[in-house]
Amino acid sequence: MKTLWIILSALLLVGFVCCSSDSNSGAPVFDLVRPTEGYHGLVSEDDTLVEVQPAIRAAPDVCSFRIVNKHHGEAPFLIRLRDEETGEAELLAKRPLNCEKRKNYKFDITAISCQGVESENITVHVKVNDVNEYAPVFVEPSYVVGVDEGRLYDEILTLQADDQDCSPKYGDICRYELLTRDQPFSIDSEGIVRNTEPLDYEKSHNHILSVVAYDCGMKRSQPVMVTIKVNRVCHLGWKGLSDQVEYSPGSGRQELFPSASLELCNVPCQVERVQSRIGLTTSHIGKGCDRDTYSVSAQRKMCGASSESVELLPAPGAGKDWTAGLHSDEGHQGDLIYQFDGDNSGVMVPDSVLNHNLSATFTIASWMKHKSNLNGDKHSKEHILCNADDHKMNRHHMALFIRNCRLVLLLRRDYTEANLNTFQPAEWRWKLPQVCDNEWHHYAVQVKLPEVSLYVDGHIFKPENGESPEVIDDWPLHPTRGINTTMTVGACWQGSEGQMKHGLVGYLAGLSVLVGSLESPRVLSCLTRCQEALDTPAMELLQPSMELLTNNEMTQITIEGNNVTNLETLIRRVAYVNGREFPTPGRRPVSVTTNILCNSGKALKVATSQNFVVVLQPHQPSIEINGTTNFAEEYESFRQGLRVFPDVGIFLSAAAEEATSPTPGGQLDECVVSVYPPLNPDHETLVLPDNLISELGLASTVTRQGATVSGSHTTHHYQSLLRQIHYANRKPAYYLNRAFKLSCSELGGRFTSNEYIQTVS
Repeated sequence: MKTLWIILSALLLVGFVCCSSDSNSGAPVFDLVRPTEGYHGLVSEDDTLVEVQPAIRAAPDVCSFRIVNKHHGEAPFLIRLRDEETGEAELLAKRPLNCEKRKNYKFDITAISCQGVESENITVHVKVNDVNEYAPVFVEPSYVVGVDEGRLYDEILTLQADDQDCSPKYGDICRYELLTRDQPFSIDSEGIVRNTEPLDYEKSHNHILSVVAYDCGMKRSQPVMVTIKVNRVCHLGWKGLSDQVEYSPGSGRQELFPSASLELCNVPCQVERVQSRIGLTTSHIGKGCDRDTYSVSAQRKMCGASSESVELLPAPGAGKDWTAGLHSDEGHQGDLIYQFDGDNSGVMVPDSVLNHNLSATFTIASWMKHKSNLNGDKHSKEHILCNADDHKMNRHHMALFIRNCRLVLLLRRDYTEANLNTFQPAEWRWKLPQVCDNEWHHYAVQVKLPEVSLYVDGHIFKPENGESPEVIDDWPLHPTRGINTTMTVGACWQGSEGQMKHGLVGYLAGLSVLVGSLESPRVLSCLTRCQEALDTPAMELLQPSMELLTNNEMTQITIEGNNVTNLETLIRRVAYVNGREFPTPGRRPVSVTTNILCNSGKALKVATSQNFVVVLQPHQPSIEINGTTNFAEEYESFRQGLRVFPDVGIFLSAAAEEATSPTPGGQLDECVVSVYPPLNPDHETLVLPDNLISELGLASTVTRQGATVSGSHTTHHYQSLLRQIHYANRKPAYYLNRAFKLSCSELGGRFTSNEYIQTVS
């Protein structure tokens, strides 16, 4: 009985399983590893085919697919069988979709067998891909904003553009661009507009910009107009002053500020006193004020200086080699600037150059640039010139030195029976600011005992307080035997120690001593006279309540009083003038400093105006050398010596004559003869007319490479000495042709002639 029950139970179970299988037999199954994740598709706005991953595929015996469930409303898609054998389907949008309206769709699909049996539902997720169909559009049709002049803004305004595209790639704004060029503005990727320089109401009352925006797909918007209005801000000070004024050489007087006006900005101030100072800076080159146009020697000749002056800082060469070891600039021969940097840079002047006994009458003159020694002992001495014992002792007989920003002349009298017990002036001390202002100045000490005078920049020095220079008395030097003196420049020789001490730290140029006479004040003024200066307004324009003052150099004009209107009139007539036909081109700074005092005692602050005079390049003068470029001579003429340039001629254009000096025919300052290959000293010589060169006060050198004659003199005299240069060759067969190249220059080498080549056969 028990066995029968077990058999019946088994038969019933088998029948149940069979019936269950029959109910789902033939139902398709989707080919998915993870059915719960479903399918994921992408479709572009401009396409209808949905790219599905993985491909929709079901088996077995699939005849169709159907969308059976819409999770979120409409599902505008259709699904159809594409391959009956594989059971693969494709998904299509019924129409182009719009990402901006709906980005995602979710629905279920089922596969249907040919017998009509449906599979289980599988979810499909479809995302709509954006297409860059919209360009950015600015939020505002145009922008208008006001800003104050004279300021730099971190943000003037921020532009904003929107894009209707649905994705960040095409819907976000990635860049703004300023289409208007040559405007002082910039815009960044956030649309922030800034100014790149302070705006000026006088230059432009408003700025109109054109700006476009780009989305991240680089689709560009239509331009939007941005108007930036510049608000005038009243700044106390001068208006209408040009930043720079161009000056053409030879144009005479040129007004600097013809449109000047003083803006007081309606400040409640009844003007009690107003003062304006116009300053011209002329220390733009070398010793300043275009003085370097001529060498010191040329200036001395032009100004009529005494030919008896002895130059203690000549250019090295022609027996003047004591300056060879000094640091100098790369200036032209005859006008070098020498640098001294303390004890070790002093040099000895040979005894043959200058009589050390300067007598009771002499002049010491020099250009000097010196600044205060902030790190050293302010009481230490810095010698310009010194005459001291050559050995055993350290007595200083005569010296010109700087101490504590004072210029000091030491002059000790020698012992005689008559003055043994006579206490006499021995040291003169001048306290003057020029000594330590680190600018070039010309100093001339005039001695005619018992009187001693100092000239600074061509004018006799008179302290502002009216005091005379401090004079220190001393006994005469005690008698000695066998002690001579040593003359040094830039330091002082310490005889007992055998070394230089008390060295100068600064620059010197054109140091000269004239023994037995005084240089004329007219000459000293001429040597330092500035050919460029400020020119004052006509005096009839000056109102009674106003005053006009100038300095000696005419580089500073001060106008003061209580009439602001008259001040403006006078400032407009201040001019720049340059008397040189060929000035050095470049910028000369001009400043305008103004102070205003009100009746209330309040002082108004006015900013200093910084401007420039730009001197333009002058027309270049020309120097032409010509002659018979080729000639032949017999062997014997070569052996005895022949003239190299027998008929050479030097011609200056009218401009060149005006540039060099008032001397008829013009002046040159150097001629150079070059020989290549170099002379063979065994059998070749080049001989200059030394007597004529000495008579004219010129310098010369002869080397294997050729010869140089330097110094300022007329074209006529240079031509004469060049024609007297002789060349000799004891073995002329060595060279069938000998070539000599000649060139001459003026104004310190600024203007140079053609290269004239003379061939001798």
